[in-house]
Amino acid sequence: MRAIQIKEYVKGPEDLRVVSLPDPTPAPDQYLIAIHASATNFFDLLQIRGKYQHQPPLPWISGSEFSGVVIQTPSQPPHRAPPKYQVGDRVFGASQGAYAEKVMAREEVLRPVPKGWGFFEAAGLFVTAPTSYAALVLRAKAKRGEYVLIHAAAGGVGLAAVQIAKALGCTVIATAGTAHKLSVARSFGADHAINYTDPSWPDQVKKLTPKGRGVDVVYDPVGMITPSMKCIAWNGRLLVIGFAAGAIEKVAMNRVLLKNVSIVGLHWGMYKDMEPDTVEEVWKGLFELMESGRFRGTVFTDREFVGLESVAEALRTLGGRESWGKVVVKVPQDAKGSRL
Repeated sequence: MRAIQIKEYVKGPEDLRVVSLPDPTPAPDQYLIAIHASATNFFDLLQIRGKYQHQPPLPWISGSEFSGVVIQTPSQPPHRAPPKYQVGDRVFGASQGAYAEKVMAREEVLRPVPKGWGFFEAAGLFVTAPTSYAALVLRAKAKRGEYVLIHAAAGGVGLAAVQIAKALGCTVIATAGTAHKLSVARSFGADHAINYTDPSWPDQVKKLTPKGRGVDVVYDPVGMITPSMKCIAWNGRLLVIGFAAGAIEKVAMNRVLLKNVSIVGLHWGMYKDMEPDTVEEVWKGLFELMESGRFRGTVFTDREFVGLESVAEALRTLGGRESWGKVVVKVPQDAKGSRL
């Protein structure tokens, strides 16, 4: 098969090369998947430089998120149960080695491609969609009639959050840094859109809420908790999703007390170990939204990336903040019946 193998850490995606390797040999509890699309993530950029907290031993194949077709099932499935997926089934998931034509994956990191979805749309679902659902539904307990402020609303988790908040019956105020990204957020359902490069954005947010009271929920994957305190309502909930801006915030706790607010973290990656039943609950809720048409794919469509040779450019686009949603690379396969 062809793949992007890391034999030594690189300076950036421009140093990535596609090579020919033997097909992977799955462990007894693993599936073998023929990849039809691979999604890019910021942690891929860190991992190829050796700067991510989870670094496989060299050499390894880069990439983690994918969609494709099952071409081999486990010889020893978990719990001695029959394999959930059969040869020919369309799946998406996450497993090390997704910048390749084939990948090995265990059953717990696979999900069926939603009805009516293609590989292209499904490839970027596994990380962003459950993160936003768990944050808004389980952690913030957002409910109908509330006002939700979503930062970086045109990003992968941001566009997922916009759709989920709207499905819950909330009024969504989106922020982003360019007019184009604000337009994208509106196209996915945001009721209002504000450019957060304008220093007056907290005042603009408050003016959009009843009697200027502020928003009930703040969804923050950037690192904007401190300025968001200026426009949070009494009893509001601030969701800490990530630190895309780079700096780890230090929050003045007296403001938390005075405004009677809650700061709530989410570490979605740990749920599989700490609350495995909750993982199933989250995916059940998401599939209900997808199958009812209330959640659609968030794939970046301003440019097309086809073939493993285009992974480097896709990662450059992601890292340069030139994109919105999920940047996905189509991986052509010889197998018939591929629907990208």
